[in-house]
Amino acid sequence: MFEKWKLQINDKDMIVMQHKFEFETEKSKKRLFSSMVVIGTDSIRTAMAKTVGLPIFFAAKLILEGKVSLKGVRIPVYKELYIPILKSLEKEGIQFIESIEEI
Repeated sequence: MFEKWKLQINDKDMIVMQHKFEFETEKSKKRLFSSMVVIGTDSIRTAMAKTVGLPIFFAAKLILEGKVSLKGVRIPVYKELYIPILKSLEKEGIQFIESIEEI
């Protein structure tokens, strides 16, 4: 299976992700779509490598630069982590596009 699924030198992978949230305000019900598409550069610089490796790299960089006060193992739900990581990812062309519709 490894040989059959192995990317060839000119192959590219693609990640497509969409989150759908429904919520209510005082005035209406809404649906939020948050979508991302990332295409790999080649068989080495894959979309999977970018979306997994870059967030970890940016988190480690923040820690090494002393820009994170959190200690221990943390999930990225803290603004101190996710805001600078998302900004760095956006510079690399990795971002979610959001749209809202009334339902």
